[in-house]
Amino acid sequence: MKNTDPYTYLASLNIDSMRFGLEAITALLMRLENPQNSYKTILIAGTNGKGSTAAMLASILHSAGYKVGLYTSPHLIDVRERIVVSDRKITKKEFSHTVEDVKRKLENQVTYFEFLTAVAFLYFQSQQVDIAVLEVGLGGRLDATNVCKPIVSVITNIAVDHTAYLGNSLTTIAREKAGIIKQNGVCITAAKQKNVLEVVKKVCLDRRSKLYCLGRDIRIKRQKDGFLTYHGLQRNLKNLPIPLQGRHQCSNAALALAAVELCGNNGFQVDDEAIGQGLANTQWAARLEILQNDPLFLLDGAHNPAGMRVLCQALKRDFSYRRLIFIFGALADKDYRKMLRIIAPLSSKIIVTQLKTGRAVPVVDMTYELTKMGYPVIVTENTGKAIERALAIANRKDLICAAGSLYLAGEVKQIFPQTISCDKRSKIG
Repeated sequence: MKNTDPYTYLASLNIDSMRFGLEAITALLMRLENPQNSYKTILIAGTNGKGSTAAMLASILHSAGYKVGLYTSPHLIDVRERIVVSDRKITKKEFSHTVEDVKRKLENQVTYFEFLTAVAFLYFQSQQVDIAVLEVGLGGRLDATNVCKPIVSVITNIAVDHTAYLGNSLTTIAREKAGIIKQNGVCITAAKQKNVLEVVKKVCLDRRSKLYCLGRDIRIKRQKDGFLTYHGLQRNLKNLPIPLQGRHQCSNAALALAAVELCGNNGFQVDDEAIGQGLANTQWAARLEILQNDPLFLLDGAHNPAGMRVLCQALKRDFSYRRLIFIFGALADKDYRKMLRIIAPLSSKIIVTQLKTGRAVPVVDMTYELTKMGYPVIVTENTGKAIERALAIANRKDLICAAGSLYLAGEVKQIFPQTISCDKRSKIG
């Protein structure tokens, strides 16, 4: 097979195509001699927070001296952001070579995500990682990452999202997410809804897996100084730094800490110093990320109603400002109407923008919804114009926040010079 530019080849696979089933990825990995079985793995599913949890967990394990692979999705600017080993993104040369190695073993058609998952698994093997932290792409049961045999399965939370693929009810979605729980395995979750927990408990019972729940087996308390107190499965820790903005990150940190404890049962010993250092060093882009301070400009990856509610809570509790100027863009397969209903009452100005992807909601549709709700709207043709308009009308006491889609987050990141290059920084974000 002729060598081609890896980005061109990946684009030919169509990033928006999805397939639910493990047959294709399983067959491809068998031809690659199952690289995912050559190291330990942790698998993280959930509606929101799984990327932040994965980032904190990987940072802690790295601080403890282990070589850690981190596989996440989606990327914001460069696809190589998805594949990281011990805080270093896969280089362009390594990426090109690994893509070619996987292509040589292809016999049947695979999706973009299936192919990239195989690339990550093979790269982690070549780097001889001790452990890989894997973020589920979509759902769990039939996601390409679910071919691995994790020592810990983590389910951050469950809300209604991706209904076209996962179902319309919380219980149906919970069954898909719980598909990452393995026979005789162990699961940690922060899910709180009774019907969701019933599903997760039943799956654990059927598979003879242990279940640990935040709020029951794991308890946390946010200290007055903003630090975290953690009462875990075996360890009690105080004065833990929470590296990411927003109180909801305390729950994500707790899941990462519980996973670290359970890793200890599999030979990965982590002391208290490494935990504190790992948390403090965590970086994760577009999660209440501060892009500038005058005026304050926040970028968040909220892209469904549950995420938007969490964002609103953080904006109310954790920030002080005179007016909120909100930049919004979303994908058509998301419940953008509900997201707008959640954020509009908090916003003094709402700027809607057209994202570059063909999956985006047309600005005319967002404008119609806001007008129908009685909120004035500013329409812009692209993200750059939206940022220009927001900065033009904001004063020093105002807060600008952009959210609604990770596609929007990526477009915003490309405009801010300090975040434009995937290669200028050693860490994600």
